[in-house]
Amino acid sequence: MLRNLATSLINARDERIVTTLPKAKELRPFIERAITLSRHAANLEEGNGSEARGVHLRRQAASYFHAGNFGRGSVTGRRGQPVPTRTAGVAALKRLFDELGERFKDRPGGYTRIIKLGRRAGDGAELAIIELLGNPRDAAAEEAGKKRAKGGSKKKPKAEAKDETETEE
Repeated sequence: MLRNLATSLINARDERIVTTLPKAKELRPFIERAITLSRHAANLEEGNGSEARGVHLRRQAASYFHAGNFGRGSVTGRRGQPVPTRTAGVAALKRLFDELGERFKDRPGGYTRIIKLGRRAGDGAELAIIELLGNPRDAAAEEAGKKRAKGGSKKKPKAEAKDETETEE
């Protein structure tokens, strides 16, 4: 279950998933260990056996994701039809090492955030959003906040505006 959740979180377009609070709390250390492995791979220096160390870190991180990490024993499935390729885990691993490792290269930990949503209507389970920090939604919100702060300082106070209208008359 944790592998499925980790794969979904890494592959999610907006880097967040909605799940129950206990699952989110269990997923946090699981996914942070995988991100730490990719961060270590991003910090490797050239030469001195770093390629072998990078492959080792990638293989260790592959154990954190579901599907596509191990070879299939048989080439055919039911009734002789070919088994479809399992790419969700491979895509998550690629994204983890290419994008997230570079993004969190200088961050020592704390790559995720859990936001409580309240209770689900059907069974009353407490829901939460678990998301990666520094996602595109965070960047857009931060940019909008900066624009609002700059826009607010351009306005003149009401007292100055009244003084200008009186002097013009």
